[in-house]
Amino acid sequence: MSDVHLRLSGVHRHYGEGPTQVRVLESADLEVRAGEMVAIVAPSGAGKSTLLHVSGLLERPQAGEVEITGTPTRGLNERGRTLMRRLSIGYVYQFHHLLPEFSALENVILPQMIAGIDPKAAAARAQELLDLLGIGPRALHRPAELSGGEQQRVAIARAAANHPRLILADEPTGNLDPETSTRVFDNLLELIARENAAALIATHNHDLARRAHRIVTLRAGRIEPITL
Repeated sequence: MSDVHLRLSGVHRHYGEGPTQVRVLESADLEVRAGEMVAIVAPSGAGKSTLLHVSGLLERPQAGEVEITGTPTRGLNERGRTLMRRLSIGYVYQFHHLLPEFSALENVILPQMIAGIDPKAAAARAQELLDLLGIGPRALHRPAELSGGEQQRVAIARAAANHPRLILADEPTGNLDPETSTRVFDNLLELIARENAAALIATHNHDLARRAHRIVTLRAGRIEPITL
């Protein structure tokens, strides 16, 4: 398996046609390796979410290649892309999107059962992740009984449930206070290191971005390294 868990090569992504066309990604190149967190810091509207969507196979680029753990995805049909997302990619959003009728533990079990994991093994993995993220004692609580930080940690555990090689996060601490943001970000860093996953994180928080291994930005559709 390739040490590069995400590789974008010459990726183009635009919306619309003709004079109204908006070019978001232009010959975008990026590599993210196992155990590495790369933070994207760019103004609103620069294309951070588009970059995450293309990297996570939620959108197809008009040109270029997206490789996940060394596997080119441009030629995959929709079923192949769905399987790649299910088995190799985990997502964390600004809003946790937990299922309110299920406990924290059940929210982390469900994606594993969808992937065909034995229920007992899924429950053990879910509890292991919740323990790692410091909310094991809250495993049987429903989302409404959890704080915002606890809910987001459950969302991170859910994203990691199926041992994804790539974790994508869009403003994962955007709704949290500074102290909780730091704690959740630390949890995410620890999880990435433990799982030897790669992570691409979009954030407006420069203090948190500095804790990533690298920081990149988007300028004229290209991905460029920066130092904050």
